[in-house]
Order: sequence, then structure tokens, then C-alpha cells
Amino acid sequence: MRETRTVPVAPKIERKASAALGRNVLNSLQSFPRGMECIDPLGLGIIDNRSLRLITDKLESSPSKADRESVDSNLRDTAAADLEAGAHALKSDLQGRTLQRKQLVKENFDCFVSCKTTIDDIESKLKRIEDDPEGSGTSHLFNIIQGVSLQANRAFEPLFERQAQAEKIRSVQGMLQRFRTLFNLPSTIRGSISKGEYDLAVREYRKAKSIALPSHVGILKRVLEEVEKVMHEFKGMLYKSMEDPQIDLTEVENIVRLLLELEPESDPVWHYLNTQNQRIRGLLEKCYIDHEARMETLQNEKRERALSDAKWRKIQFQSNDGFPNTLGDVDVLVESHPMDVIGEEFDALRGKYIRRLTAVLIHHIPAFWKVALSVFSGKFAKSSQVSADVNVNANAKSDEKVTDGKYSSHSIDEVAGMIRNTISTYEVKIQNTFHNFEDSNILCSYMSDAIKEIFKASQTFEAKESAPPVAVAALRMLYSEITKIYILRLCSWMRSCTEDISKTETWIPVSILERNRSPYTISSLPLAFRSILASTMDHINLMIQSLRSEASKSEDIYLLLKETQESIRLAFLNCFLDFAGHLEGIANQVSQTRAGREDSLIQNGYSHETPEESTDVFPGSVVNSYQKLLMVLSNIGYCKDELSYAMYNKYKHIWKSRGRTEDDTDIRDLVMSFSGLEEKVLEHYTTSKASVIRNAIVNYLLDSGINWGGLPAVKGVRDAAVELLHTLVAVHAEVFAGAKPLLDKTLGVLVEALIDTFLSIFSEQENKDLKSLDANGFCQLMLELEYFETILNPYFTPDARESLKSLQGVLLEKAIESVSEFVENTGHARKSTRVGEDALGDERQGAVSPDDLIALAQQYSSDLLQTELERTRVNAACFMESTPLDTVPESAKAAYASFKGPLDSPTRGYRSQQSIGSPVYNQNRRR
Repeated sequence: MRETRTVPVAPKIERKASAALGRNVLNSLQSFPRGMECIDPLGLGIIDNRSLRLITDKLESSPSKADRESVDSNLRDTAAADLEAGAHALKSDLQGRTLQRKQLVKENFDCFVSCKTTIDDIESKLKRIEDDPEGSGTSHLFNIIQGVSLQANRAFEPLFERQAQAEKIRSVQGMLQRFRTLFNLPSTIRGSISKGEYDLAVREYRKAKSIALPSHVGILKRVLEEVEKVMHEFKGMLYKSMEDPQIDLTEVENIVRLLLELEPESDPVWHYLNTQNQRIRGLLEKCYIDHEARMETLQNEKRERALSDAKWRKIQFQSNDGFPNTLGDVDVLVESHPMDVIGEEFDALRGKYIRRLTAVLIHHIPAFWKVALSVFSGKFAKSSQVSADVNVNANAKSDEKVTDGKYSSHSIDEVAGMIRNTISTYEVKIQNTFHNFEDSNILCSYMSDAIKEIFKASQTFEAKESAPPVAVAALRMLYSEITKIYILRLCSWMRSCTEDISKTETWIPVSILERNRSPYTISSLPLAFRSILASTMDHINLMIQSLRSEASKSEDIYLLLKETQESIRLAFLNCFLDFAGHLEGIANQVSQTRAGREDSLIQNGYSHETPEESTDVFPGSVVNSYQKLLMVLSNIGYCKDELSYAMYNKYKHIWKSRGRTEDDTDIRDLVMSFSGLEEKVLEHYTTSKASVIRNAIVNYLLDSGINWGGLPAVKGVRDAAVELLHTLVAVHAEVFAGAKPLLDKTLGVLVEALIDTFLSIFSEQENKDLKSLDANGFCQLMLELEYFETILNPYFTPDARESLKSLQGVLLEKAIESVSEFVENTGHARKSTRVGEDALGDERQGAVSPDDLIALAQQYSSDLLQTELERTRVNAACFMESTPLDTVPESAKAAYASFKGPLDSPTRGYRSQQSIGSPVYNQNRRR
């Protein structure tokens, strides 16, 4: 192996020559790679590139341009003497250096010569090598070394690259070591969040925000972006957690505190309030959706039941042999026909729906409003205002924020408006549902329970810090409006039920206990009307009492109360008037039925009264049309005298704000209405009975086979007169049993009709069947008229007495006229009688005076009337004993006393009332 020797360098060689030599050597060895040894082909040794470069740099070192410029700048400020001294020193130094260089060359001349010789030898050898194509020239060597270099590069290039990467990694590792806290921040925050250590995560985030980072380091920015992303997700999680319906208020406060520390983009408190409000509205909508689903399910069940029933009926019809199938396709009919959502089951679902809606308000609105008050009063999440920074400025800012209590950029009025909108949604749902309640179930608890639920919500909202005033006022008004709707529906239902029950008159008299010992023999119709009225007004009374308590809190509700009270009063009175109208309709229907039946009987040749029968009647019910009219009269009288006063006095406190004068006017008008109706129906009855009495009078006067111009001597009251009285006896019994309080009035009218009918028939038959009336006929009629007057004395009205006097005058005048004609016609044959002989003698001597006829009639009355009254005392007793003496009119008492004691007929003084001359009689009748 060849030795390597370092070329010795003579330190005394000229600098320029050395430098030129170094450059030549460097240029010769420039093609060798750095770090590779240069082999001396002459065997002089190996010189590495590093040594050559050091030598060259040493040789070429000279003052730089910068140094020269520095020297020039220093010389500008130097004094001339100093410069001269410096120049002299430089010259001296130059001379010294020149001498030293000469001395160096002189001392090292041999070395320089040796070096020069060596270099020349090297150069010559190199030239020879270069000139020899077969030798190891530098070009060949260069090519070989170039190939070796390429292979080395291919072998060591990945190593170099990895070395560079390692250097970069070491650089990055150093930076990571320096900022390791910042780089670990995203994972640290994630870990804290996953463990639920939210406060620690917020502190780390605030710490990272406080670090001042160099702007040119991009990786640190990316780390901070990652931290912001983590915190954004964290804030989203916090916002989402506030939407949990089961979240505790303390947890909400903590979340709001954390969000406020994180400086969120949106207001966390307002987000929470909005979320809670939307949740409440969502719950209301869910109640509605569930209610609709339940209604649809129930409707489908009813449709299925209807379809099943229809199929079963179809099977039953088809099972009958020979029965035609008239049902058709019942499946199609049931499916195509829409099912009505009415019935108690549907109303029960509606009541449950209102109860659920109200429960949502009661459970959520107060808590929601308390949170809002806590927020806007500065009591909510106070800890959120405690800053992590302990400097004075931060604390001052926090104190200012707590003092202001501004946890939200919104106002409490906006929250109140939010709640008011929610209440409006509740109002719409309640009103729509309440209107869908069926009136037939109005006395059930569904509607009243719904009103109670609304009242409960109103009372809950009135509690301290439970709801804003606008929500309280809205619920009060809703409660009042729903109550008014319910009351008006009750009033409407009361009138419609009155109409319904009027269509189902059973004509069965109720017992005396059922009618509370009332003298009116009523049917169950007035009691059913009273029951409807009482049950409805009791419900209304309860509603009005609660409405009064609310009216004291609001002027609007007070006005609503006044309108409702007036509506109730009018509905109450109109209900009575409606009932009176229905009774009138029933009476008209009975009268028309009676008239039609009588016309039919007359057309068929039957003029006598037949019993009325019907196969469609209830056991114990009244079937006779006259008794039905009397029952209608009793119903009217019961309403007029008892029911109207009792019910009005019981419920007038509902509208008692009206004055007493107006109250008296109401009841007076009501009684007058029933009184007018009573007169109409009584007229129907008396008119019908007057027709019966007329037929009896016709039989009594005309159809009994008596010749009033040739009547035998008077022997007493004829059977025809008793039969005529039986007509009134029957009426008395009928009225006494059917409408006892109207007995006096009814018989008074019929007694007037009796006398007026006598007058009417005498006027009609004056020139026919009654054209002649002898003294016996006159006495017979006068006796029987006095008989009627004595028995019917309690019911003789002043008009009846005036009519009776007119009738007696007509009879006297007719008797005088007949007797005078008989005297003139002496050929008239007449059967002699016991009392007629004297009269016949008088007739032969001249005309009979009125006084004689009157005296004759009074004589018969004195002799026969008392006996006839005792003989027919049963007929007389029914008129005298039907009523206790302490309750009958004074006229009846007098008649009863005259019947018991010596008889003193009211017509005893008839003669003294007549003038001796021709009498003038008043025949005007007035009913």
C-alpha cells in the first residue's frame, strides 16, 4: 500500500506565488469529490481537498472591501498630523516588512527552488500521463470515479434523504417540546369534556386563547383551529343539552354559565327560553295529534260496529224465507256514510283532551316564567360572571354585568309575548274543542269539567311568579268566554228540551204528593219542565258565581258578566213563554181533534156524545178531550200561580242587579201571559161545553114532547130539568177533578152560557115551537129557573143574574101575550086544571095581569121548590159540598145557608121589582 505524505509548505515563500501555486493545484484536483483523498501519481503523498482549501484561503487572505471602507471612514475624521504620523509609521512598517520578506526569501531560497522543481516534475509527469492514451489519465480516472460516484449516490441517496428528514424531525421535535402544552390542548379538552369536567375544559381553552403565538408558525394556527373546532362542538353539545325536557334548572344555570364564559355567537339564555317555549307548543301540538288519533280510532271502531250490526241484520233478513232483501249492499252503505263524531264517548275524549292541554300549561308555564324572571332580575347563573382572570379590570367588568343583570340581549316583555302566543294557541284549541261538545250531554260533567280545568289553570297562573300578567288576563278572559258559551248553550238546551218534552204529553195525572199538594190536577209535563229548568238554572248559578269572582278583577269580564246575566234572564222568561206556547199548541190540537170528531159524528148521523178511546195510550191516562183541556188548564194554572213564582224567586238572584221594579214587571208580565193563555184555553173548554149545554136545553125545551101553550098544572120540577142540571153536574165533577181552582170561573161562565142559551133559543123559537106559553107553562119554567138559580147560586155572576132577569121578563111577556090571545079566541079548547079554573074564570072576565102571573109562579115556588130540592139533594149537594165553607165565595155560603134553613128564593122579591103596568125588560146579554 502506497504511503501518503503531506506536501511540506515553506512558510517563507512569496504569498502571490504560493497563491498561484495553490490555485493550480486546486484546479487540477477540482474534479475529485469532497472528502475523497487525492493520490499523488508521483508517489509524493496524498493531499486532501480540505488542506488545499485552507492553504489557498490563507494565501489569498487580504483586506476586504468592507475593511477598506471602514478605514476610509475612519481617516476622514483624523487630523492631518495624525495622518502624517500614521503615514510615517506605515512607511517605517513597510520598510520593515520589506526587509523581513527579503530576509525570508534569503533564508528559504532552497526550499522555494525545491518546491518549484517538484512542481515542475509533477506537471511534466501529468502531461505525459495525459498524453498517453493507454495510461491512467485523469479523464479515464474521472470517468471511473464518476461511475463510482453515481453508484454511491444511488446507494446513499435515501440515507441522505432520511438524514435530512431526521434533521427536520429533530427540529420539529424541539418545537413540539417547546409548545407541547399547546399541541396537547385539543386532546386535553376532549378528555375533559368526555369526563364531564366542563370547567376544566373551559379553563384550558381560556388559557390557550391567552397565549401569544408567532404569526409565521402555521402549525400553531392549525392547533388553535382544532381547539376552536372542539370548543364549537362542545358549545353545540351544551346548546343541545338545554333542549332536554328533563334537565334540571341548576344544570341549566351551569350550562349558561359555561356558554357565557365561552363567548357564544348566540344568546344562550334566549336559546333556552326559545327552546322551552317551542317545547311547550310542541307538547300542545302533540296533545292535538294524539286527540285526533284517538277520535279517528273511536270513529273506526264505531264504523266497524255499525258494519257488523248491518251485516247481522242482513243475515237475519235473509234467513227469513220469502222475505225480500230490502237492505241492499249494506257494506257499501255503511262505508260510504260518514260517521258522526257525536256521543258520550267522543265527548269524553274531548274532555280528556282539554284536561291534557291544561296540564301542559300548568306544569310548564310557571317554571318557564320563573326562569325568565330569574334571568332578567340578575339571579340566574351569577357564577358565570366570575372571571378566571383575577385582574382588577376583569373583576370590575364582571361586577358591572352582575349589577345590570343583562344575561340576555332581549327583554322580559318579549318572553311575556312569547307566553301570550302560546296561550293563544291553547285558546284556539280549547274553543274549537268546546264548540264540538254535544248539547245532549250538556248536563254531564264533560263541559263543566273543562271549565274547571281552565279555571284551575287561571288560578295557577295567578300565583306569585307563575305567569306574566298578560297571560293571566288572557286565561281569565278565556275562562269567562267559555263560561258564557256554556251558559248560553245551557239556555239554548233548556229551551230545546222544553220543546222536546212538550211533544211527549202522556196525559197521566200525577199524584198529589208529586205536585206538592197543589190543587191543580196536572200532568207530568210541568214537572218535567220544572226539572229541566231547575237542573239548568242550578248549573248556570254555579257558573255565574265563579264568573262574579272573576268580574271583580277585570272590567272586560264585568261587562261580559252583565251581558250574560241579561241573556240568562231573557232565556229564563222566554223558556216559560215557550212552554206556554207549547201548552197552547196542545190545547189547540185537542180542540181541533174534538171538533173533527164531532163533525164526523154529525155527518154519520150521530149527534150524541160518545166516549173517546184510543189504543195508543198509557195506562191511567186521560182520553176524553174535555179532560185533556182541563189538564192543559191545570198545567197553565200551575205554571201561572205556583211554578213561575217559585222558580223566579229562586233564581232571580242570578240577575239580581236589576231593580225590584223591573223584577216585579218581569213576573207580572209572565203571569199575564199565562193568564191570557188560560183565558184562551178556558174559552175552548167552555165553548165546547156550551155546545153540550145548548143541546141539553134544546132537549129540555123543544124535544121533550111538551106543548108550552097547553101545559098541565105544575106538579114539580120535571125530569128534563134534572137532566139539564146533570149536564152542569158532570161539568162540575169534571172541572173539580181536573182543574179545581178554575171551578168557580168555569161554572160561572157556563151558568152565563146557560141563561144566554135560554134567551137565544127563546129568541129563535119565538115564532115556532115557543110561540105560545100559557100560565102553567110560565109557572113551570119559572119554578125550574128558580130551581137552577138556587142550586147554582154560588156560580151566578152579576151578568148571569142580569141575564136571568131578562129571561124571566121574556117569559112573562110571552105568557101575557099568549093568555091575551087565548082570551080573544074563545073557541079555543083547553083542558081544565086544578089551578087553571080560577085562571079560566079570569080569562073569561078579561086579560090576566102580570102581577097575577107572578103571584101564581111564586105560589108554586113556595109550595114545591123546597120539596124538589130535597128530592134532588144529591144534585144540589155536589155544588154546595164540593168546597169547604171557609174557602167558598160569600155567595156560595149564602146559598148553602138558604138550602139548610128556610128557603128564601132570590126571586122572592121579583114582584116588588116590577111595575104594575106593562113591564120593560132588558134583554141585552153580556158575557
